[in-house]
Amino acid sequence: MKITLTLLLSFLFYTSFSQITKPDSVKKLNEVVVKGYYNSQPLLRSVSAVSLVDSNQIKNQQNSSLVSTFNTVPGVRMEERSPGSYRLSLRGSLLRSPFGIRNIRIYVDDFPLTDAGGNTYLNSLDANAIGSMEIYKGPEASIFGANTGGAVLINTQDLSKNSADVSLTGGSYGLFHQTLNLQHQIKNYSFSFNEGYQRSDGYRQNSALDRKYFQTTQQWNYNPSGTLKAFAFYSDLAYETPGGLTAAQLELDPKLARPATPTIPGAITQQAAIYNKTFFGGISNTYQISERFRHVIAVYTSYTDFKNPFITNYEKRYESTLGLRTFLEYTQKTENLRFNAQTGFEGSGTKSQIKNFNNNGGEPTSMIAFDHLKANQNFAFLRFNLDINSKLLLELSSSLNFYSYKYESFFPVLVVEQQRKFDTQLMPKFAVSYLINNSISIRGSVSKGYSPPTIAEVRSSDNNINNNLQAELGWNYELGLRYKTSDNRLYINGNIFQFNLKDAIVRRLNPNDTEYFINAGGTKQQGLELETAFWIIQNSDSFLTGLQLRSNYTYSRFRFENFVSGVSSFSGNKLTGVPSNTIISSLEFQFKKGFYLFGQHNYTSSIPLNDGNTVFSKKYNLVEAKAGIRSLKIINTPVDIFVGLNNLLNEKYSLGNDLNAANGRYFNTAAGINFYSGIAVKL
Repeated sequence: MKITLTLLLSFLFYTSFSQITKPDSVKKLNEVVVKGYYNSQPLLRSVSAVSLVDSNQIKNQQNSSLVSTFNTVPGVRMEERSPGSYRLSLRGSLLRSPFGIRNIRIYVDDFPLTDAGGNTYLNSLDANAIGSMEIYKGPEASIFGANTGGAVLINTQDLSKNSADVSLTGGSYGLFHQTLNLQHQIKNYSFSFNEGYQRSDGYRQNSALDRKYFQTTQQWNYNPSGTLKAFAFYSDLAYETPGGLTAAQLELDPKLARPATPTIPGAITQQAAIYNKTFFGGISNTYQISERFRHVIAVYTSYTDFKNPFITNYEKRYESTLGLRTFLEYTQKTENLRFNAQTGFEGSGTKSQIKNFNNNGGEPTSMIAFDHLKANQNFAFLRFNLDINSKLLLELSSSLNFYSYKYESFFPVLVVEQQRKFDTQLMPKFAVSYLINNSISIRGSVSKGYSPPTIAEVRSSDNNINNNLQAELGWNYELGLRYKTSDNRLYINGNIFQFNLKDAIVRRLNPNDTEYFINAGGTKQQGLELETAFWIIQNSDSFLTGLQLRSNYTYSRFRFENFVSGVSSFSGNKLTGVPSNTIISSLEFQFKKGFYLFGQHNYTSSIPLNDGNTVFSKKYNLVEAKAGIRSLKIINTPVDIFVGLNNLLNEKYSLGNDLNAANGRYFNTAAGINFYSGIAVKL
């Protein structure tokens, strides 16, 4: 019913307002294209379940967090238990991610941000440094390596434009966000610098955030065929972690940090927090060898100094990663046929030195455990694209995946270096897209996903090396349809899929709140995603120059299969942490002289919080609004002024629940109604 209503509204608005707006007043826009890692295709013809988040969509959201931006995409759920504590899932659950991001491959420009151990520090990035994103949902192991969730390609700013701007944002609970962006092109050389500082006190006790960020991109087109690019960022992130509350504590005071018990101290006493200093750098070279051959190579490295004073211990982790991605591309074109092939390799290694200490009021004391782990993740890939008559697009691709880790222990028991190698896995994908006419395309795909346990799951907070974890494996079957008008005024994208996952990895907690992971049989994940965008009014000469409606719907029927834990059987239960229905709708009003008004509504249905489905979070409705003036000129200087309100209905909800929490501590309350305002000056 909700899907039908969304479609009817879109077509009703389109047919009604197309009669009001003059045809010649509608500006025909350029074809929307997704890059797909050096294999550009019109979005309409893409064989993948990909959603594009462009710069305008990002600008409409609050620039101090990526949560609202990601959650506008159907099939995607991002959570933030407290400011800075990101969790992200693509068509899946957050059972594997008590914090951080796992089972998803994330790239920034030419470089993998995900390390060999399977972890991604997305919260290290300043949201203002992101230009656009391509989000690929479902297994993309055939081209992006080990994953069952999908991949996110983050594009930084376009270097072809000269610009300099500074912005200041302030808001509720001590929010302050300052950014400085500079980019310039001199003949065949271009560069950019991005600096950001963000802090807030947080809504709850012990939930403050502080991040210092610096990023630079340097690009040199050293000849007509070759481009050399360097990318680097440094992030100094610190955020406090208040911990989960029980239902009774939530009712007493939702702002509370986790209080002490007779046997365990509270979050404030232990100064529970995350401190993450990360440096990331890479160099890539793209060379057009001939009309038909092109070669791309990227080398990158990162270093992370990670500290986590927690309720029960104090962890210090030092990680270093070295990686390479390279491929050779062959392209041949005839009048009715375009053939494209890519063959390449991506490999990375991550060394982790992990030490755990007793935590005495935020200070490490006696050592509990000391381990070294080395993860190696490599895959070779081959992809063929065959475009027949610019109508039928076929993709056949596969990767051969190799994963292993070594470990040795120094305390409390000495264990000499051991190695575990996982079976080599072939990850095929077959996909097809057919352009029925210039406005409608249909597509289908079959792909296999593969995700080995991450280092954070092999060596979790119980300080034991778990060599019993198996890799997740699964097949995904999918059908999709896309429709757009020739002027890009109306766009509709629909996907239906079924993903059968085996050996699903889930988190478990010991009575003392330390965690461990097990394989939980399997899951059967059936879903539907609908994405619509419609310019009701576009390029009008009236006071209201533009009005755009977006409405995205996600239906998730995710169930456990063959899952028995101890004496309990959870087979047939809803997959923990996944809402059945989500609807995100927005309206953007554009007025003359740069005035704009943006409103967004997020409906999320109830969420099962434990595998037994005995506890659910309540459904919630979030309403956000933002208004401002773009390109207001003050003494010939362009200025943007904006103000925003979040959670206008003052809804009581958790933006990230602790799943299968010990002693009922499921809830991490999000802020009620709050505001922000800011100014951006283009120098």
